[in-house]
Amino acid sequence: MSERKVLNKYYPPDFDPSKIPKLKLPKDRQYVVRLMAPFNMRCKTCGEYIYKGKKFNARKETVQNELYMGLPIFRFYIKCTRCLAEITFKTDPENTDYAMEHGATRNFQAEKLIEEEEKRVQQEREEEELNNPMKVLENRTKDSKMEMEVLENLQELKELNQRQAQVDFEGMIERYRELEKMEREREKEDDERETKEMLDRALVKRLRDSDSDSEKEEETNSSQSKKAFTENPTEVLTSEKPTEAQGPSSGPVKKAKVESWERSVGTLGRGGALGSLVVRKKPAAAAAAVSKPSSAAATSSQTDSKAPPVQENNASKPVNSQNGSSSLSLLGAYSDSDSNDSE
Repeated sequence: MSERKVLNKYYPPDFDPSKIPKLKLPKDRQYVVRLMAPFNMRCKTCGEYIYKGKKFNARKETVQNELYMGLPIFRFYIKCTRCLAEITFKTDPENTDYAMEHGATRNFQAEKLIEEEEKRVQQEREEEELNNPMKVLENRTKDSKMEMEVLENLQELKELNQRQAQVDFEGMIERYRELEKMEREREKEDDERETKEMLDRALVKRLRDSDSDSEKEEETNSSQSKKAFTENPTEVLTSEKPTEAQGPSSGPVKKAKVESWERSVGTLGRGGALGSLVVRKKPAAAAAAVSKPSSAAATSSQTDSKAPPVQENNASKPVNSQNGSSSLSLLGAYSDSDSNDSE
């Protein structure tokens, strides 16, 4: 089985390489190569800018009758990207660069122009010195004078450096440390002052909050005390002042008062510890004899042993809780008036 990649070729015994015909090509033959623009240029036909690094499919040929130290020089043909005008440039091995021939102008070559100007001045000076010996002496005098100026400037720089070298760096470092320490102390004092101000503000705020809480507690206590005062069962008896003696039409109002009292405290006239305070029903003769002065005295003497003298003719006297009477007497008077009205 033969090899896939053959490295050795077979030469027959009668092989004669001189009999192989040679390929004759023209010396100015052109090749198509892919290259980039070696410098910035501008087309002379349309003014289009072609920047360095732009790629082209160029034609390359060898320049005839031009050599630099045995090295051939190559010429390249490209076309403008806008107007398709032909632009040519060639290699420059003497300056290790490229030289523009025609079709465009090279941009941004100030450094190259300066170098060419320096070379031109140097060549002119050498030519003058070859033909004029006095010019050589004059140029030498100028060079020596320039060297002296350079040495003087260098000496001045050295003296300046020596004066700067005499500076006390240790003292400067100490002063810098002192300033840094003072700066740290000042920052510390500022921090302490700010902390104290913050604490004072927090304390004031806390005091204000406590004052507001105490005010709220006082308000709640006062409202609770007012509520408890209004919910006191005896308030029903002492809050409203009785008016003048009313007739049979005031019966429902007093009855409603009795019902509210009985709901809060309970019935007191049905026996018990306070059963003796309830006034019994009076006879009709006694109620009729109230208007007669003669009979009033007799009835009053008879009833002195049964009930207190405070309770006679309670319908005509207003019950007032602020006149120094006790709650028990007011209770008896209230029950007596109710019994009289019910008759």
